[in-house]
Amino acid sequence: MILLRRLLGDVLRRQRQRQGRTLREVSSSARVSLGYLSEVERGQKEASSELLSAICDALDVRMSELMREVSDELALAELAASAAASDPVPAPVRPKFNSVSVTSLAGVPEERVTIKSPADVVDVVAA
Repeated sequence: MILLRRLLGDVLRRQRQRQGRTLREVSSSARVSLGYLSEVERGQKEASSELLSAICDALDVRMSELMREVSDELALAELAASAAASDPVPAPVRPKFNSVSVTSLAGVPEERVTIKSPADVVDVVAA
């Protein structure tokens, strides 16, 4: 199951780390306890819109930018979950060869190799 709070926390953490800021700096600027901000970043707590606004202000990031990044992450997570849920594509099966015959044609500068498999016959011409 995809948890929105975890995606939101991941994006918030990346935004903070891109700026080279500590949890302490952002929590102080946003007037949020360090422990609570840490739990939000780890996806353990749901952040209210007021709290998100304060964190975005502290990070100097528009909430719409934050939500756009979260939306992109969510779309990727949904695609990954959908791909994992679908039937896997079977790997191609290589035929086992029954026999190999090499025929040399007189007066022709190339050799023709015929490979017979259970399904079909493949001609390989070597120059």
